[in-house]
Amino acid sequence: MALPVLYIVIPCYNEEAVLPLTSGLFLKKLTSLIAAGRVAGSSRVLFVNDGSKDGTWPIIQKLSGEDVHFEGISLSRNRGHQNALLAGLMTAKALADVTISIDCDGQDDIDAMDAMLAEYEAGCDVVYGVRSARTTDTFFKRSTARGFYKFMRALGVEMVYDHADYRLISRRALEGLAQFKEVNLFLRGMVPLVGYRSSSIYYERHERVAGESHYPLKKMVSFAFDGVTSLSVRPIRLITWLGFLISLISLVAIIVVIVQYFLGMTTTGWSSTLVAIFFMGGVQLLSLGVIGEYIGKIYSETKARPRFIISEKTFDETAAAPDSAATPGKDSPNAP
Repeated sequence: MALPVLYIVIPCYNEEAVLPLTSGLFLKKLTSLIAAGRVAGSSRVLFVNDGSKDGTWPIIQKLSGEDVHFEGISLSRNRGHQNALLAGLMTAKALADVTISIDCDGQDDIDAMDAMLAEYEAGCDVVYGVRSARTTDTFFKRSTARGFYKFMRALGVEMVYDHADYRLISRRALEGLAQFKEVNLFLRGMVPLVGYRSSSIYYERHERVAGESHYPLKKMVSFAFDGVTSLSVRPIRLITWLGFLISLISLVAIIVVIVQYFLGMTTTGWSSTLVAIFFMGGVQLLSLGVIGEYIGKIYSETKARPRFIISEKTFDETAAAPDSAATPGKDSPNAP
């Protein structure tokens, strides 16, 4: 059976401080897997430049010129982590039997790739890298991260707890993912929807090798909100139930007012009136905001704009066909 071609897909945005340090680690891991006979010699490390404003792309070009195992693509502009990751996965889909996506910062344990490949060899099409602990996080970061996953699950988004975007995906799972055409991307929730056999491996996350995180709290909140509104209609249903509850309370209040009127117990008061107005006004504005977010998502989807545009590549895609690309999936342990 032919060895599978592996592409390690790494999105990069303004990573000139960390890329020279972590690129060697990725190359060492890939060459060790090739030497051990786990993957084919045509396996590659694929960097995706997400419209960086620093020297990230020149570094990728330099690395690609120095070692054949490095390849890179550059997006025409910054499209965000999820779009950059999808661009890399869709590029690798035609070139590889299996992909592993990982961040560039060196925090994810690259040695976990061995366990991922073992699960792939056992027949899994998707293998999630899951953090075994959050000892390196601050209390605030740990609490907000846990709250994020619980919040997403409560609102109906299917996600693997403590999993980010460190995962293995087989070619046929990528082909399934390619059928999802939405513009608003949330891959952590989309990949489980593809189906196929999956499993998880656990690892400890390290400190960032260099540079600063590109995901502050503000961006994480926005990311969570995008994920909910892209994959779940539960917030709309919650608004419906809230409206029903308020209507029920209002009906009871009307009955009480009518009874008090006939009993001669009516009184006037600004406080109760203002509280009711403010409460209802706040609920209405919040509801309109959530509904407006969904309308905005619909607006983006109907335009069907490209999710990414690749402006440059460091390789000739037609000449980079993998060893087993002639018969896609035929020799893969996950072939249907």
